[in-house]
Amino acid sequence: MTTRESISTDDAPDAIGPYSQAIRVGQVAYLSGQIPLNPATMEIVEGDIEVQTRRVFDSLAAVARASGGSLADIVKLTIYLVDLEQFPQVNKVMTEYFEPPYPARATVAVAGLPKGVPVEVEAVLHLPD
Repeated sequence: MTTRESISTDDAPDAIGPYSQAIRVGQVAYLSGQIPLNPATMEIVEGDIEVQTRRVFDSLAAVARASGGSLADIVKLTIYLVDLEQFPQVNKVMTEYFEPPYPARATVAVAGLPKGVPVEVEAVLHLPD
């Protein structure tokens, strides 16, 4: 039987509900959605969609490290946006954090996100042996 390991780090926001920052099962880690919260204050970061998206990817990077990997190990991203007109800015920020071959990805328009934020991103990592 494969063991499920809960992953947690102080370098990313605490869970704001009954979930883990990530769950690792074997060589795969499932990272919960991150929103643009400052992990030290748990307040929404000030700034435009690019600033907020950078905070999200910084938090994902922290959880990836705590899982034993890095952003380079992400094989699948799901991005949730309240306003799809911000899609180009999110893509621009993504290229600052990832290199080809980029992870598989879906971007989904949603009516709302926790705490009224404009963006949330979740990921799946395939970890090195």
